[in-house]
Amino acid sequence: MDVSTPDFEREVLETSKTTPVVVDFWAPWCGPCRSLTPTLEKVAREFAGKVKLVKVNSDENQELSAAFNIRSIPNVIAFKDGKAVSQFMGALPEPQVRAFFDKLLPSASELALLAAEDLFAQGKLDAAEQKLAEVKFDPDWEARIEALKQAIAYARAGKSGPGEPELKAKLAKDPADHDARAALAALYGAQKNYRAAMDELLEILSRAKDWKDGEARRQLLALFSLAGDDELVSEYRKKLARALY
Repeated sequence: MDVSTPDFEREVLETSKTTPVVVDFWAPWCGPCRSLTPTLEKVAREFAGKVKLVKVNSDENQELSAAFNIRSIPNVIAFKDGKAVSQFMGALPEPQVRAFFDKLLPSASELALLAAEDLFAQGKLDAAEQKLAEVKFDPDWEARIEALKQAIAYARAGKSGPGEPELKAKLAKDPADHDARAALAALYGAQKNYRAAMDELLEILSRAKDWKDGEARRQLLALFSLAGDDELVSEYRKKLARALY
């Protein structure tokens, strides 16, 4: 489909949050563009439903061309999760175009991570943990992996162990009982009361920065991924920095 400046955000950036989008910047006078178009369209048909192909006339949409630093056409840019992730220029042969599309699809590990997150959302903790074990480490997914591990741990903590009154009673007797405070943070985490959980973990950090080799800090970072609240996370990142330094 042809996309212009007014609908670029909806058709490309928003769509790419669920389906990768390949954008072909071209112009009618461009010979290599006419050569590349049939190849792009053929490959796009093979990836139908998995990757979306759109075209942008760079002459008619100069603001978009400037925004994405288009200096030579054809220039093909791939978008995932609302941002540009890869690109190529010129009329590449079909095998290279197909490889470009193929790299946009999730790997087996990424699919396993998505399945684990879905199983957790359904409350299937054991199945989520088993699926998570299939995920190979990738630095791009580290925060998601750690957040899911922590979410599973919190969910289990919420189903067993001492309750809030008992834990608060322990802390009233001994404020330095970091195990009790961490258990209370886990209880709040299971309830998705992330602010309260963060407060308890920060209290541990203020008293013992290196408790259990930095366990409180590790849990805080996982909570930042779990919370999904930019303002809350920004507030507590600053508090974490002050607590550490």
